Amino acid sequence: EEKLTESGGGLVQPGGSLRLSCATSGFTFNTHAMNWVRQAPGKRLEWVATINPSNAGSTIHYKDSVKGRFTISRDDATSTLYLELNSLNTNDTAMYYCVKGHWSSGPRGQGTQVTVSS
Repeated sequence: EEKLTESGGGLVQPGGSLRLSCATSGFTFNTHAMNWVRQAPGKRLEWVATINPSNAGSTIHYKDSVKGRFTISRDDATSTLYLELNSLNTNDTAMYYCVKGHWSSGPRGQGTQVTVSS
C-alpha cells in the first residue's frame, strides 16, 4: 500500500520559515517524480514544485511565485520529500500536500496546514 504522510506545517508570521516533510512507503521512491501542491480555502489545487528522480536528472521546477523562496529536495535513502519555505507571506496560507507522479492526479497524503498570519 502506497503511503504519503506530510508534517511540519504550523502557524508562522509573515517573513517566517517552515520545513515540510513527506514520509513515504509502499513504492520505489527513487524512480518517481515527486511534487508539492497546495490548496487554500475556496481555491483550486495549485502546483508548487516538482523534483524529478535521479534517472531524469533530478531536475527541479517551481511555480513562479515561490521561486527563490521555496526549496524542494528529496532523500532517496529515507524515501522522504522536503519543502523548505522561506519569506512566507499570507498568500502562502494553504494545506500543503506531497504527490507522487503527476501533480494533479497522483496519490497524495492527508496534508499539513501552513498558516501565515501576524
